[in-house]
Amino acid sequence: MSYPEEEYLMISGIQHFLFCQRQWALIHLEQQWAENRLTAEGEAIHHNAHKDNFIEKRPGILVTRGLRVSSSRLGMSGQCDVVEFLSSDTGAVIHGHRGLWQVVPVEYKRGKDKEDDSDIFQLCLEALCLEDMLGCDISYGYLYYHEIRRRRKIELPELLRNQVTETVKEMHDIFRRGHTPKVKVSKKCQSCSLKDICLPKLCKKQSAVSYVEQAVGLG
Repeated sequence: MSYPEEEYLMISGIQHFLFCQRQWALIHLEQQWAENRLTAEGEAIHHNAHKDNFIEKRPGILVTRGLRVSSSRLGMSGQCDVVEFLSSDTGAVIHGHRGLWQVVPVEYKRGKDKEDDSDIFQLCLEALCLEDMLGCDISYGYLYYHEIRRRRKIELPELLRNQVTETVKEMHDIFRRGHTPKVKVSKKCQSCSLKDICLPKLCKKQSAVSYVEQAVGLG
């Protein structure tokens, strides 16, 4: 199956989808958005990582920032924070550069390792798009966490690739149906930038924060 460009979804949206399908639908279906401290910090970090058409050259390595990628097979598009191309005996052919290059995506994140796999899924999805574009195999990538100033190597096995592909199919299905999932209140609602838009107002005096605290037993 091949998706037309007008049906492409954003690669970064897979993070929203795994965090909360309703949040993803509010952003990508209903075009709702609100910024909090966490999203602002994340945007600043990505702004520093993204430099369109920037290529850093060092012996045996090319580094690109803000590389735009897409896959008609997956119906996804977006930007990679950083992609490293390492001179190798196997890999991709890069226009204007001799030889073959091993492709290594690097995704920048605020904070530190998450408890869920949303960062890993996004990195894997970027790798799948790069593979489709460049006709190569990518066995690993890196997640760089700004808070701890360290990057973590992430292997990309077949099981993970299948899980990411199935998640992408589910995203397309919900988007095609135009369906926004119902509210499922949990502790993570407190850090959501859309809580004031998403959560029902039980009464005029009750804030979204107090509603969440009561719902999860903190109030």
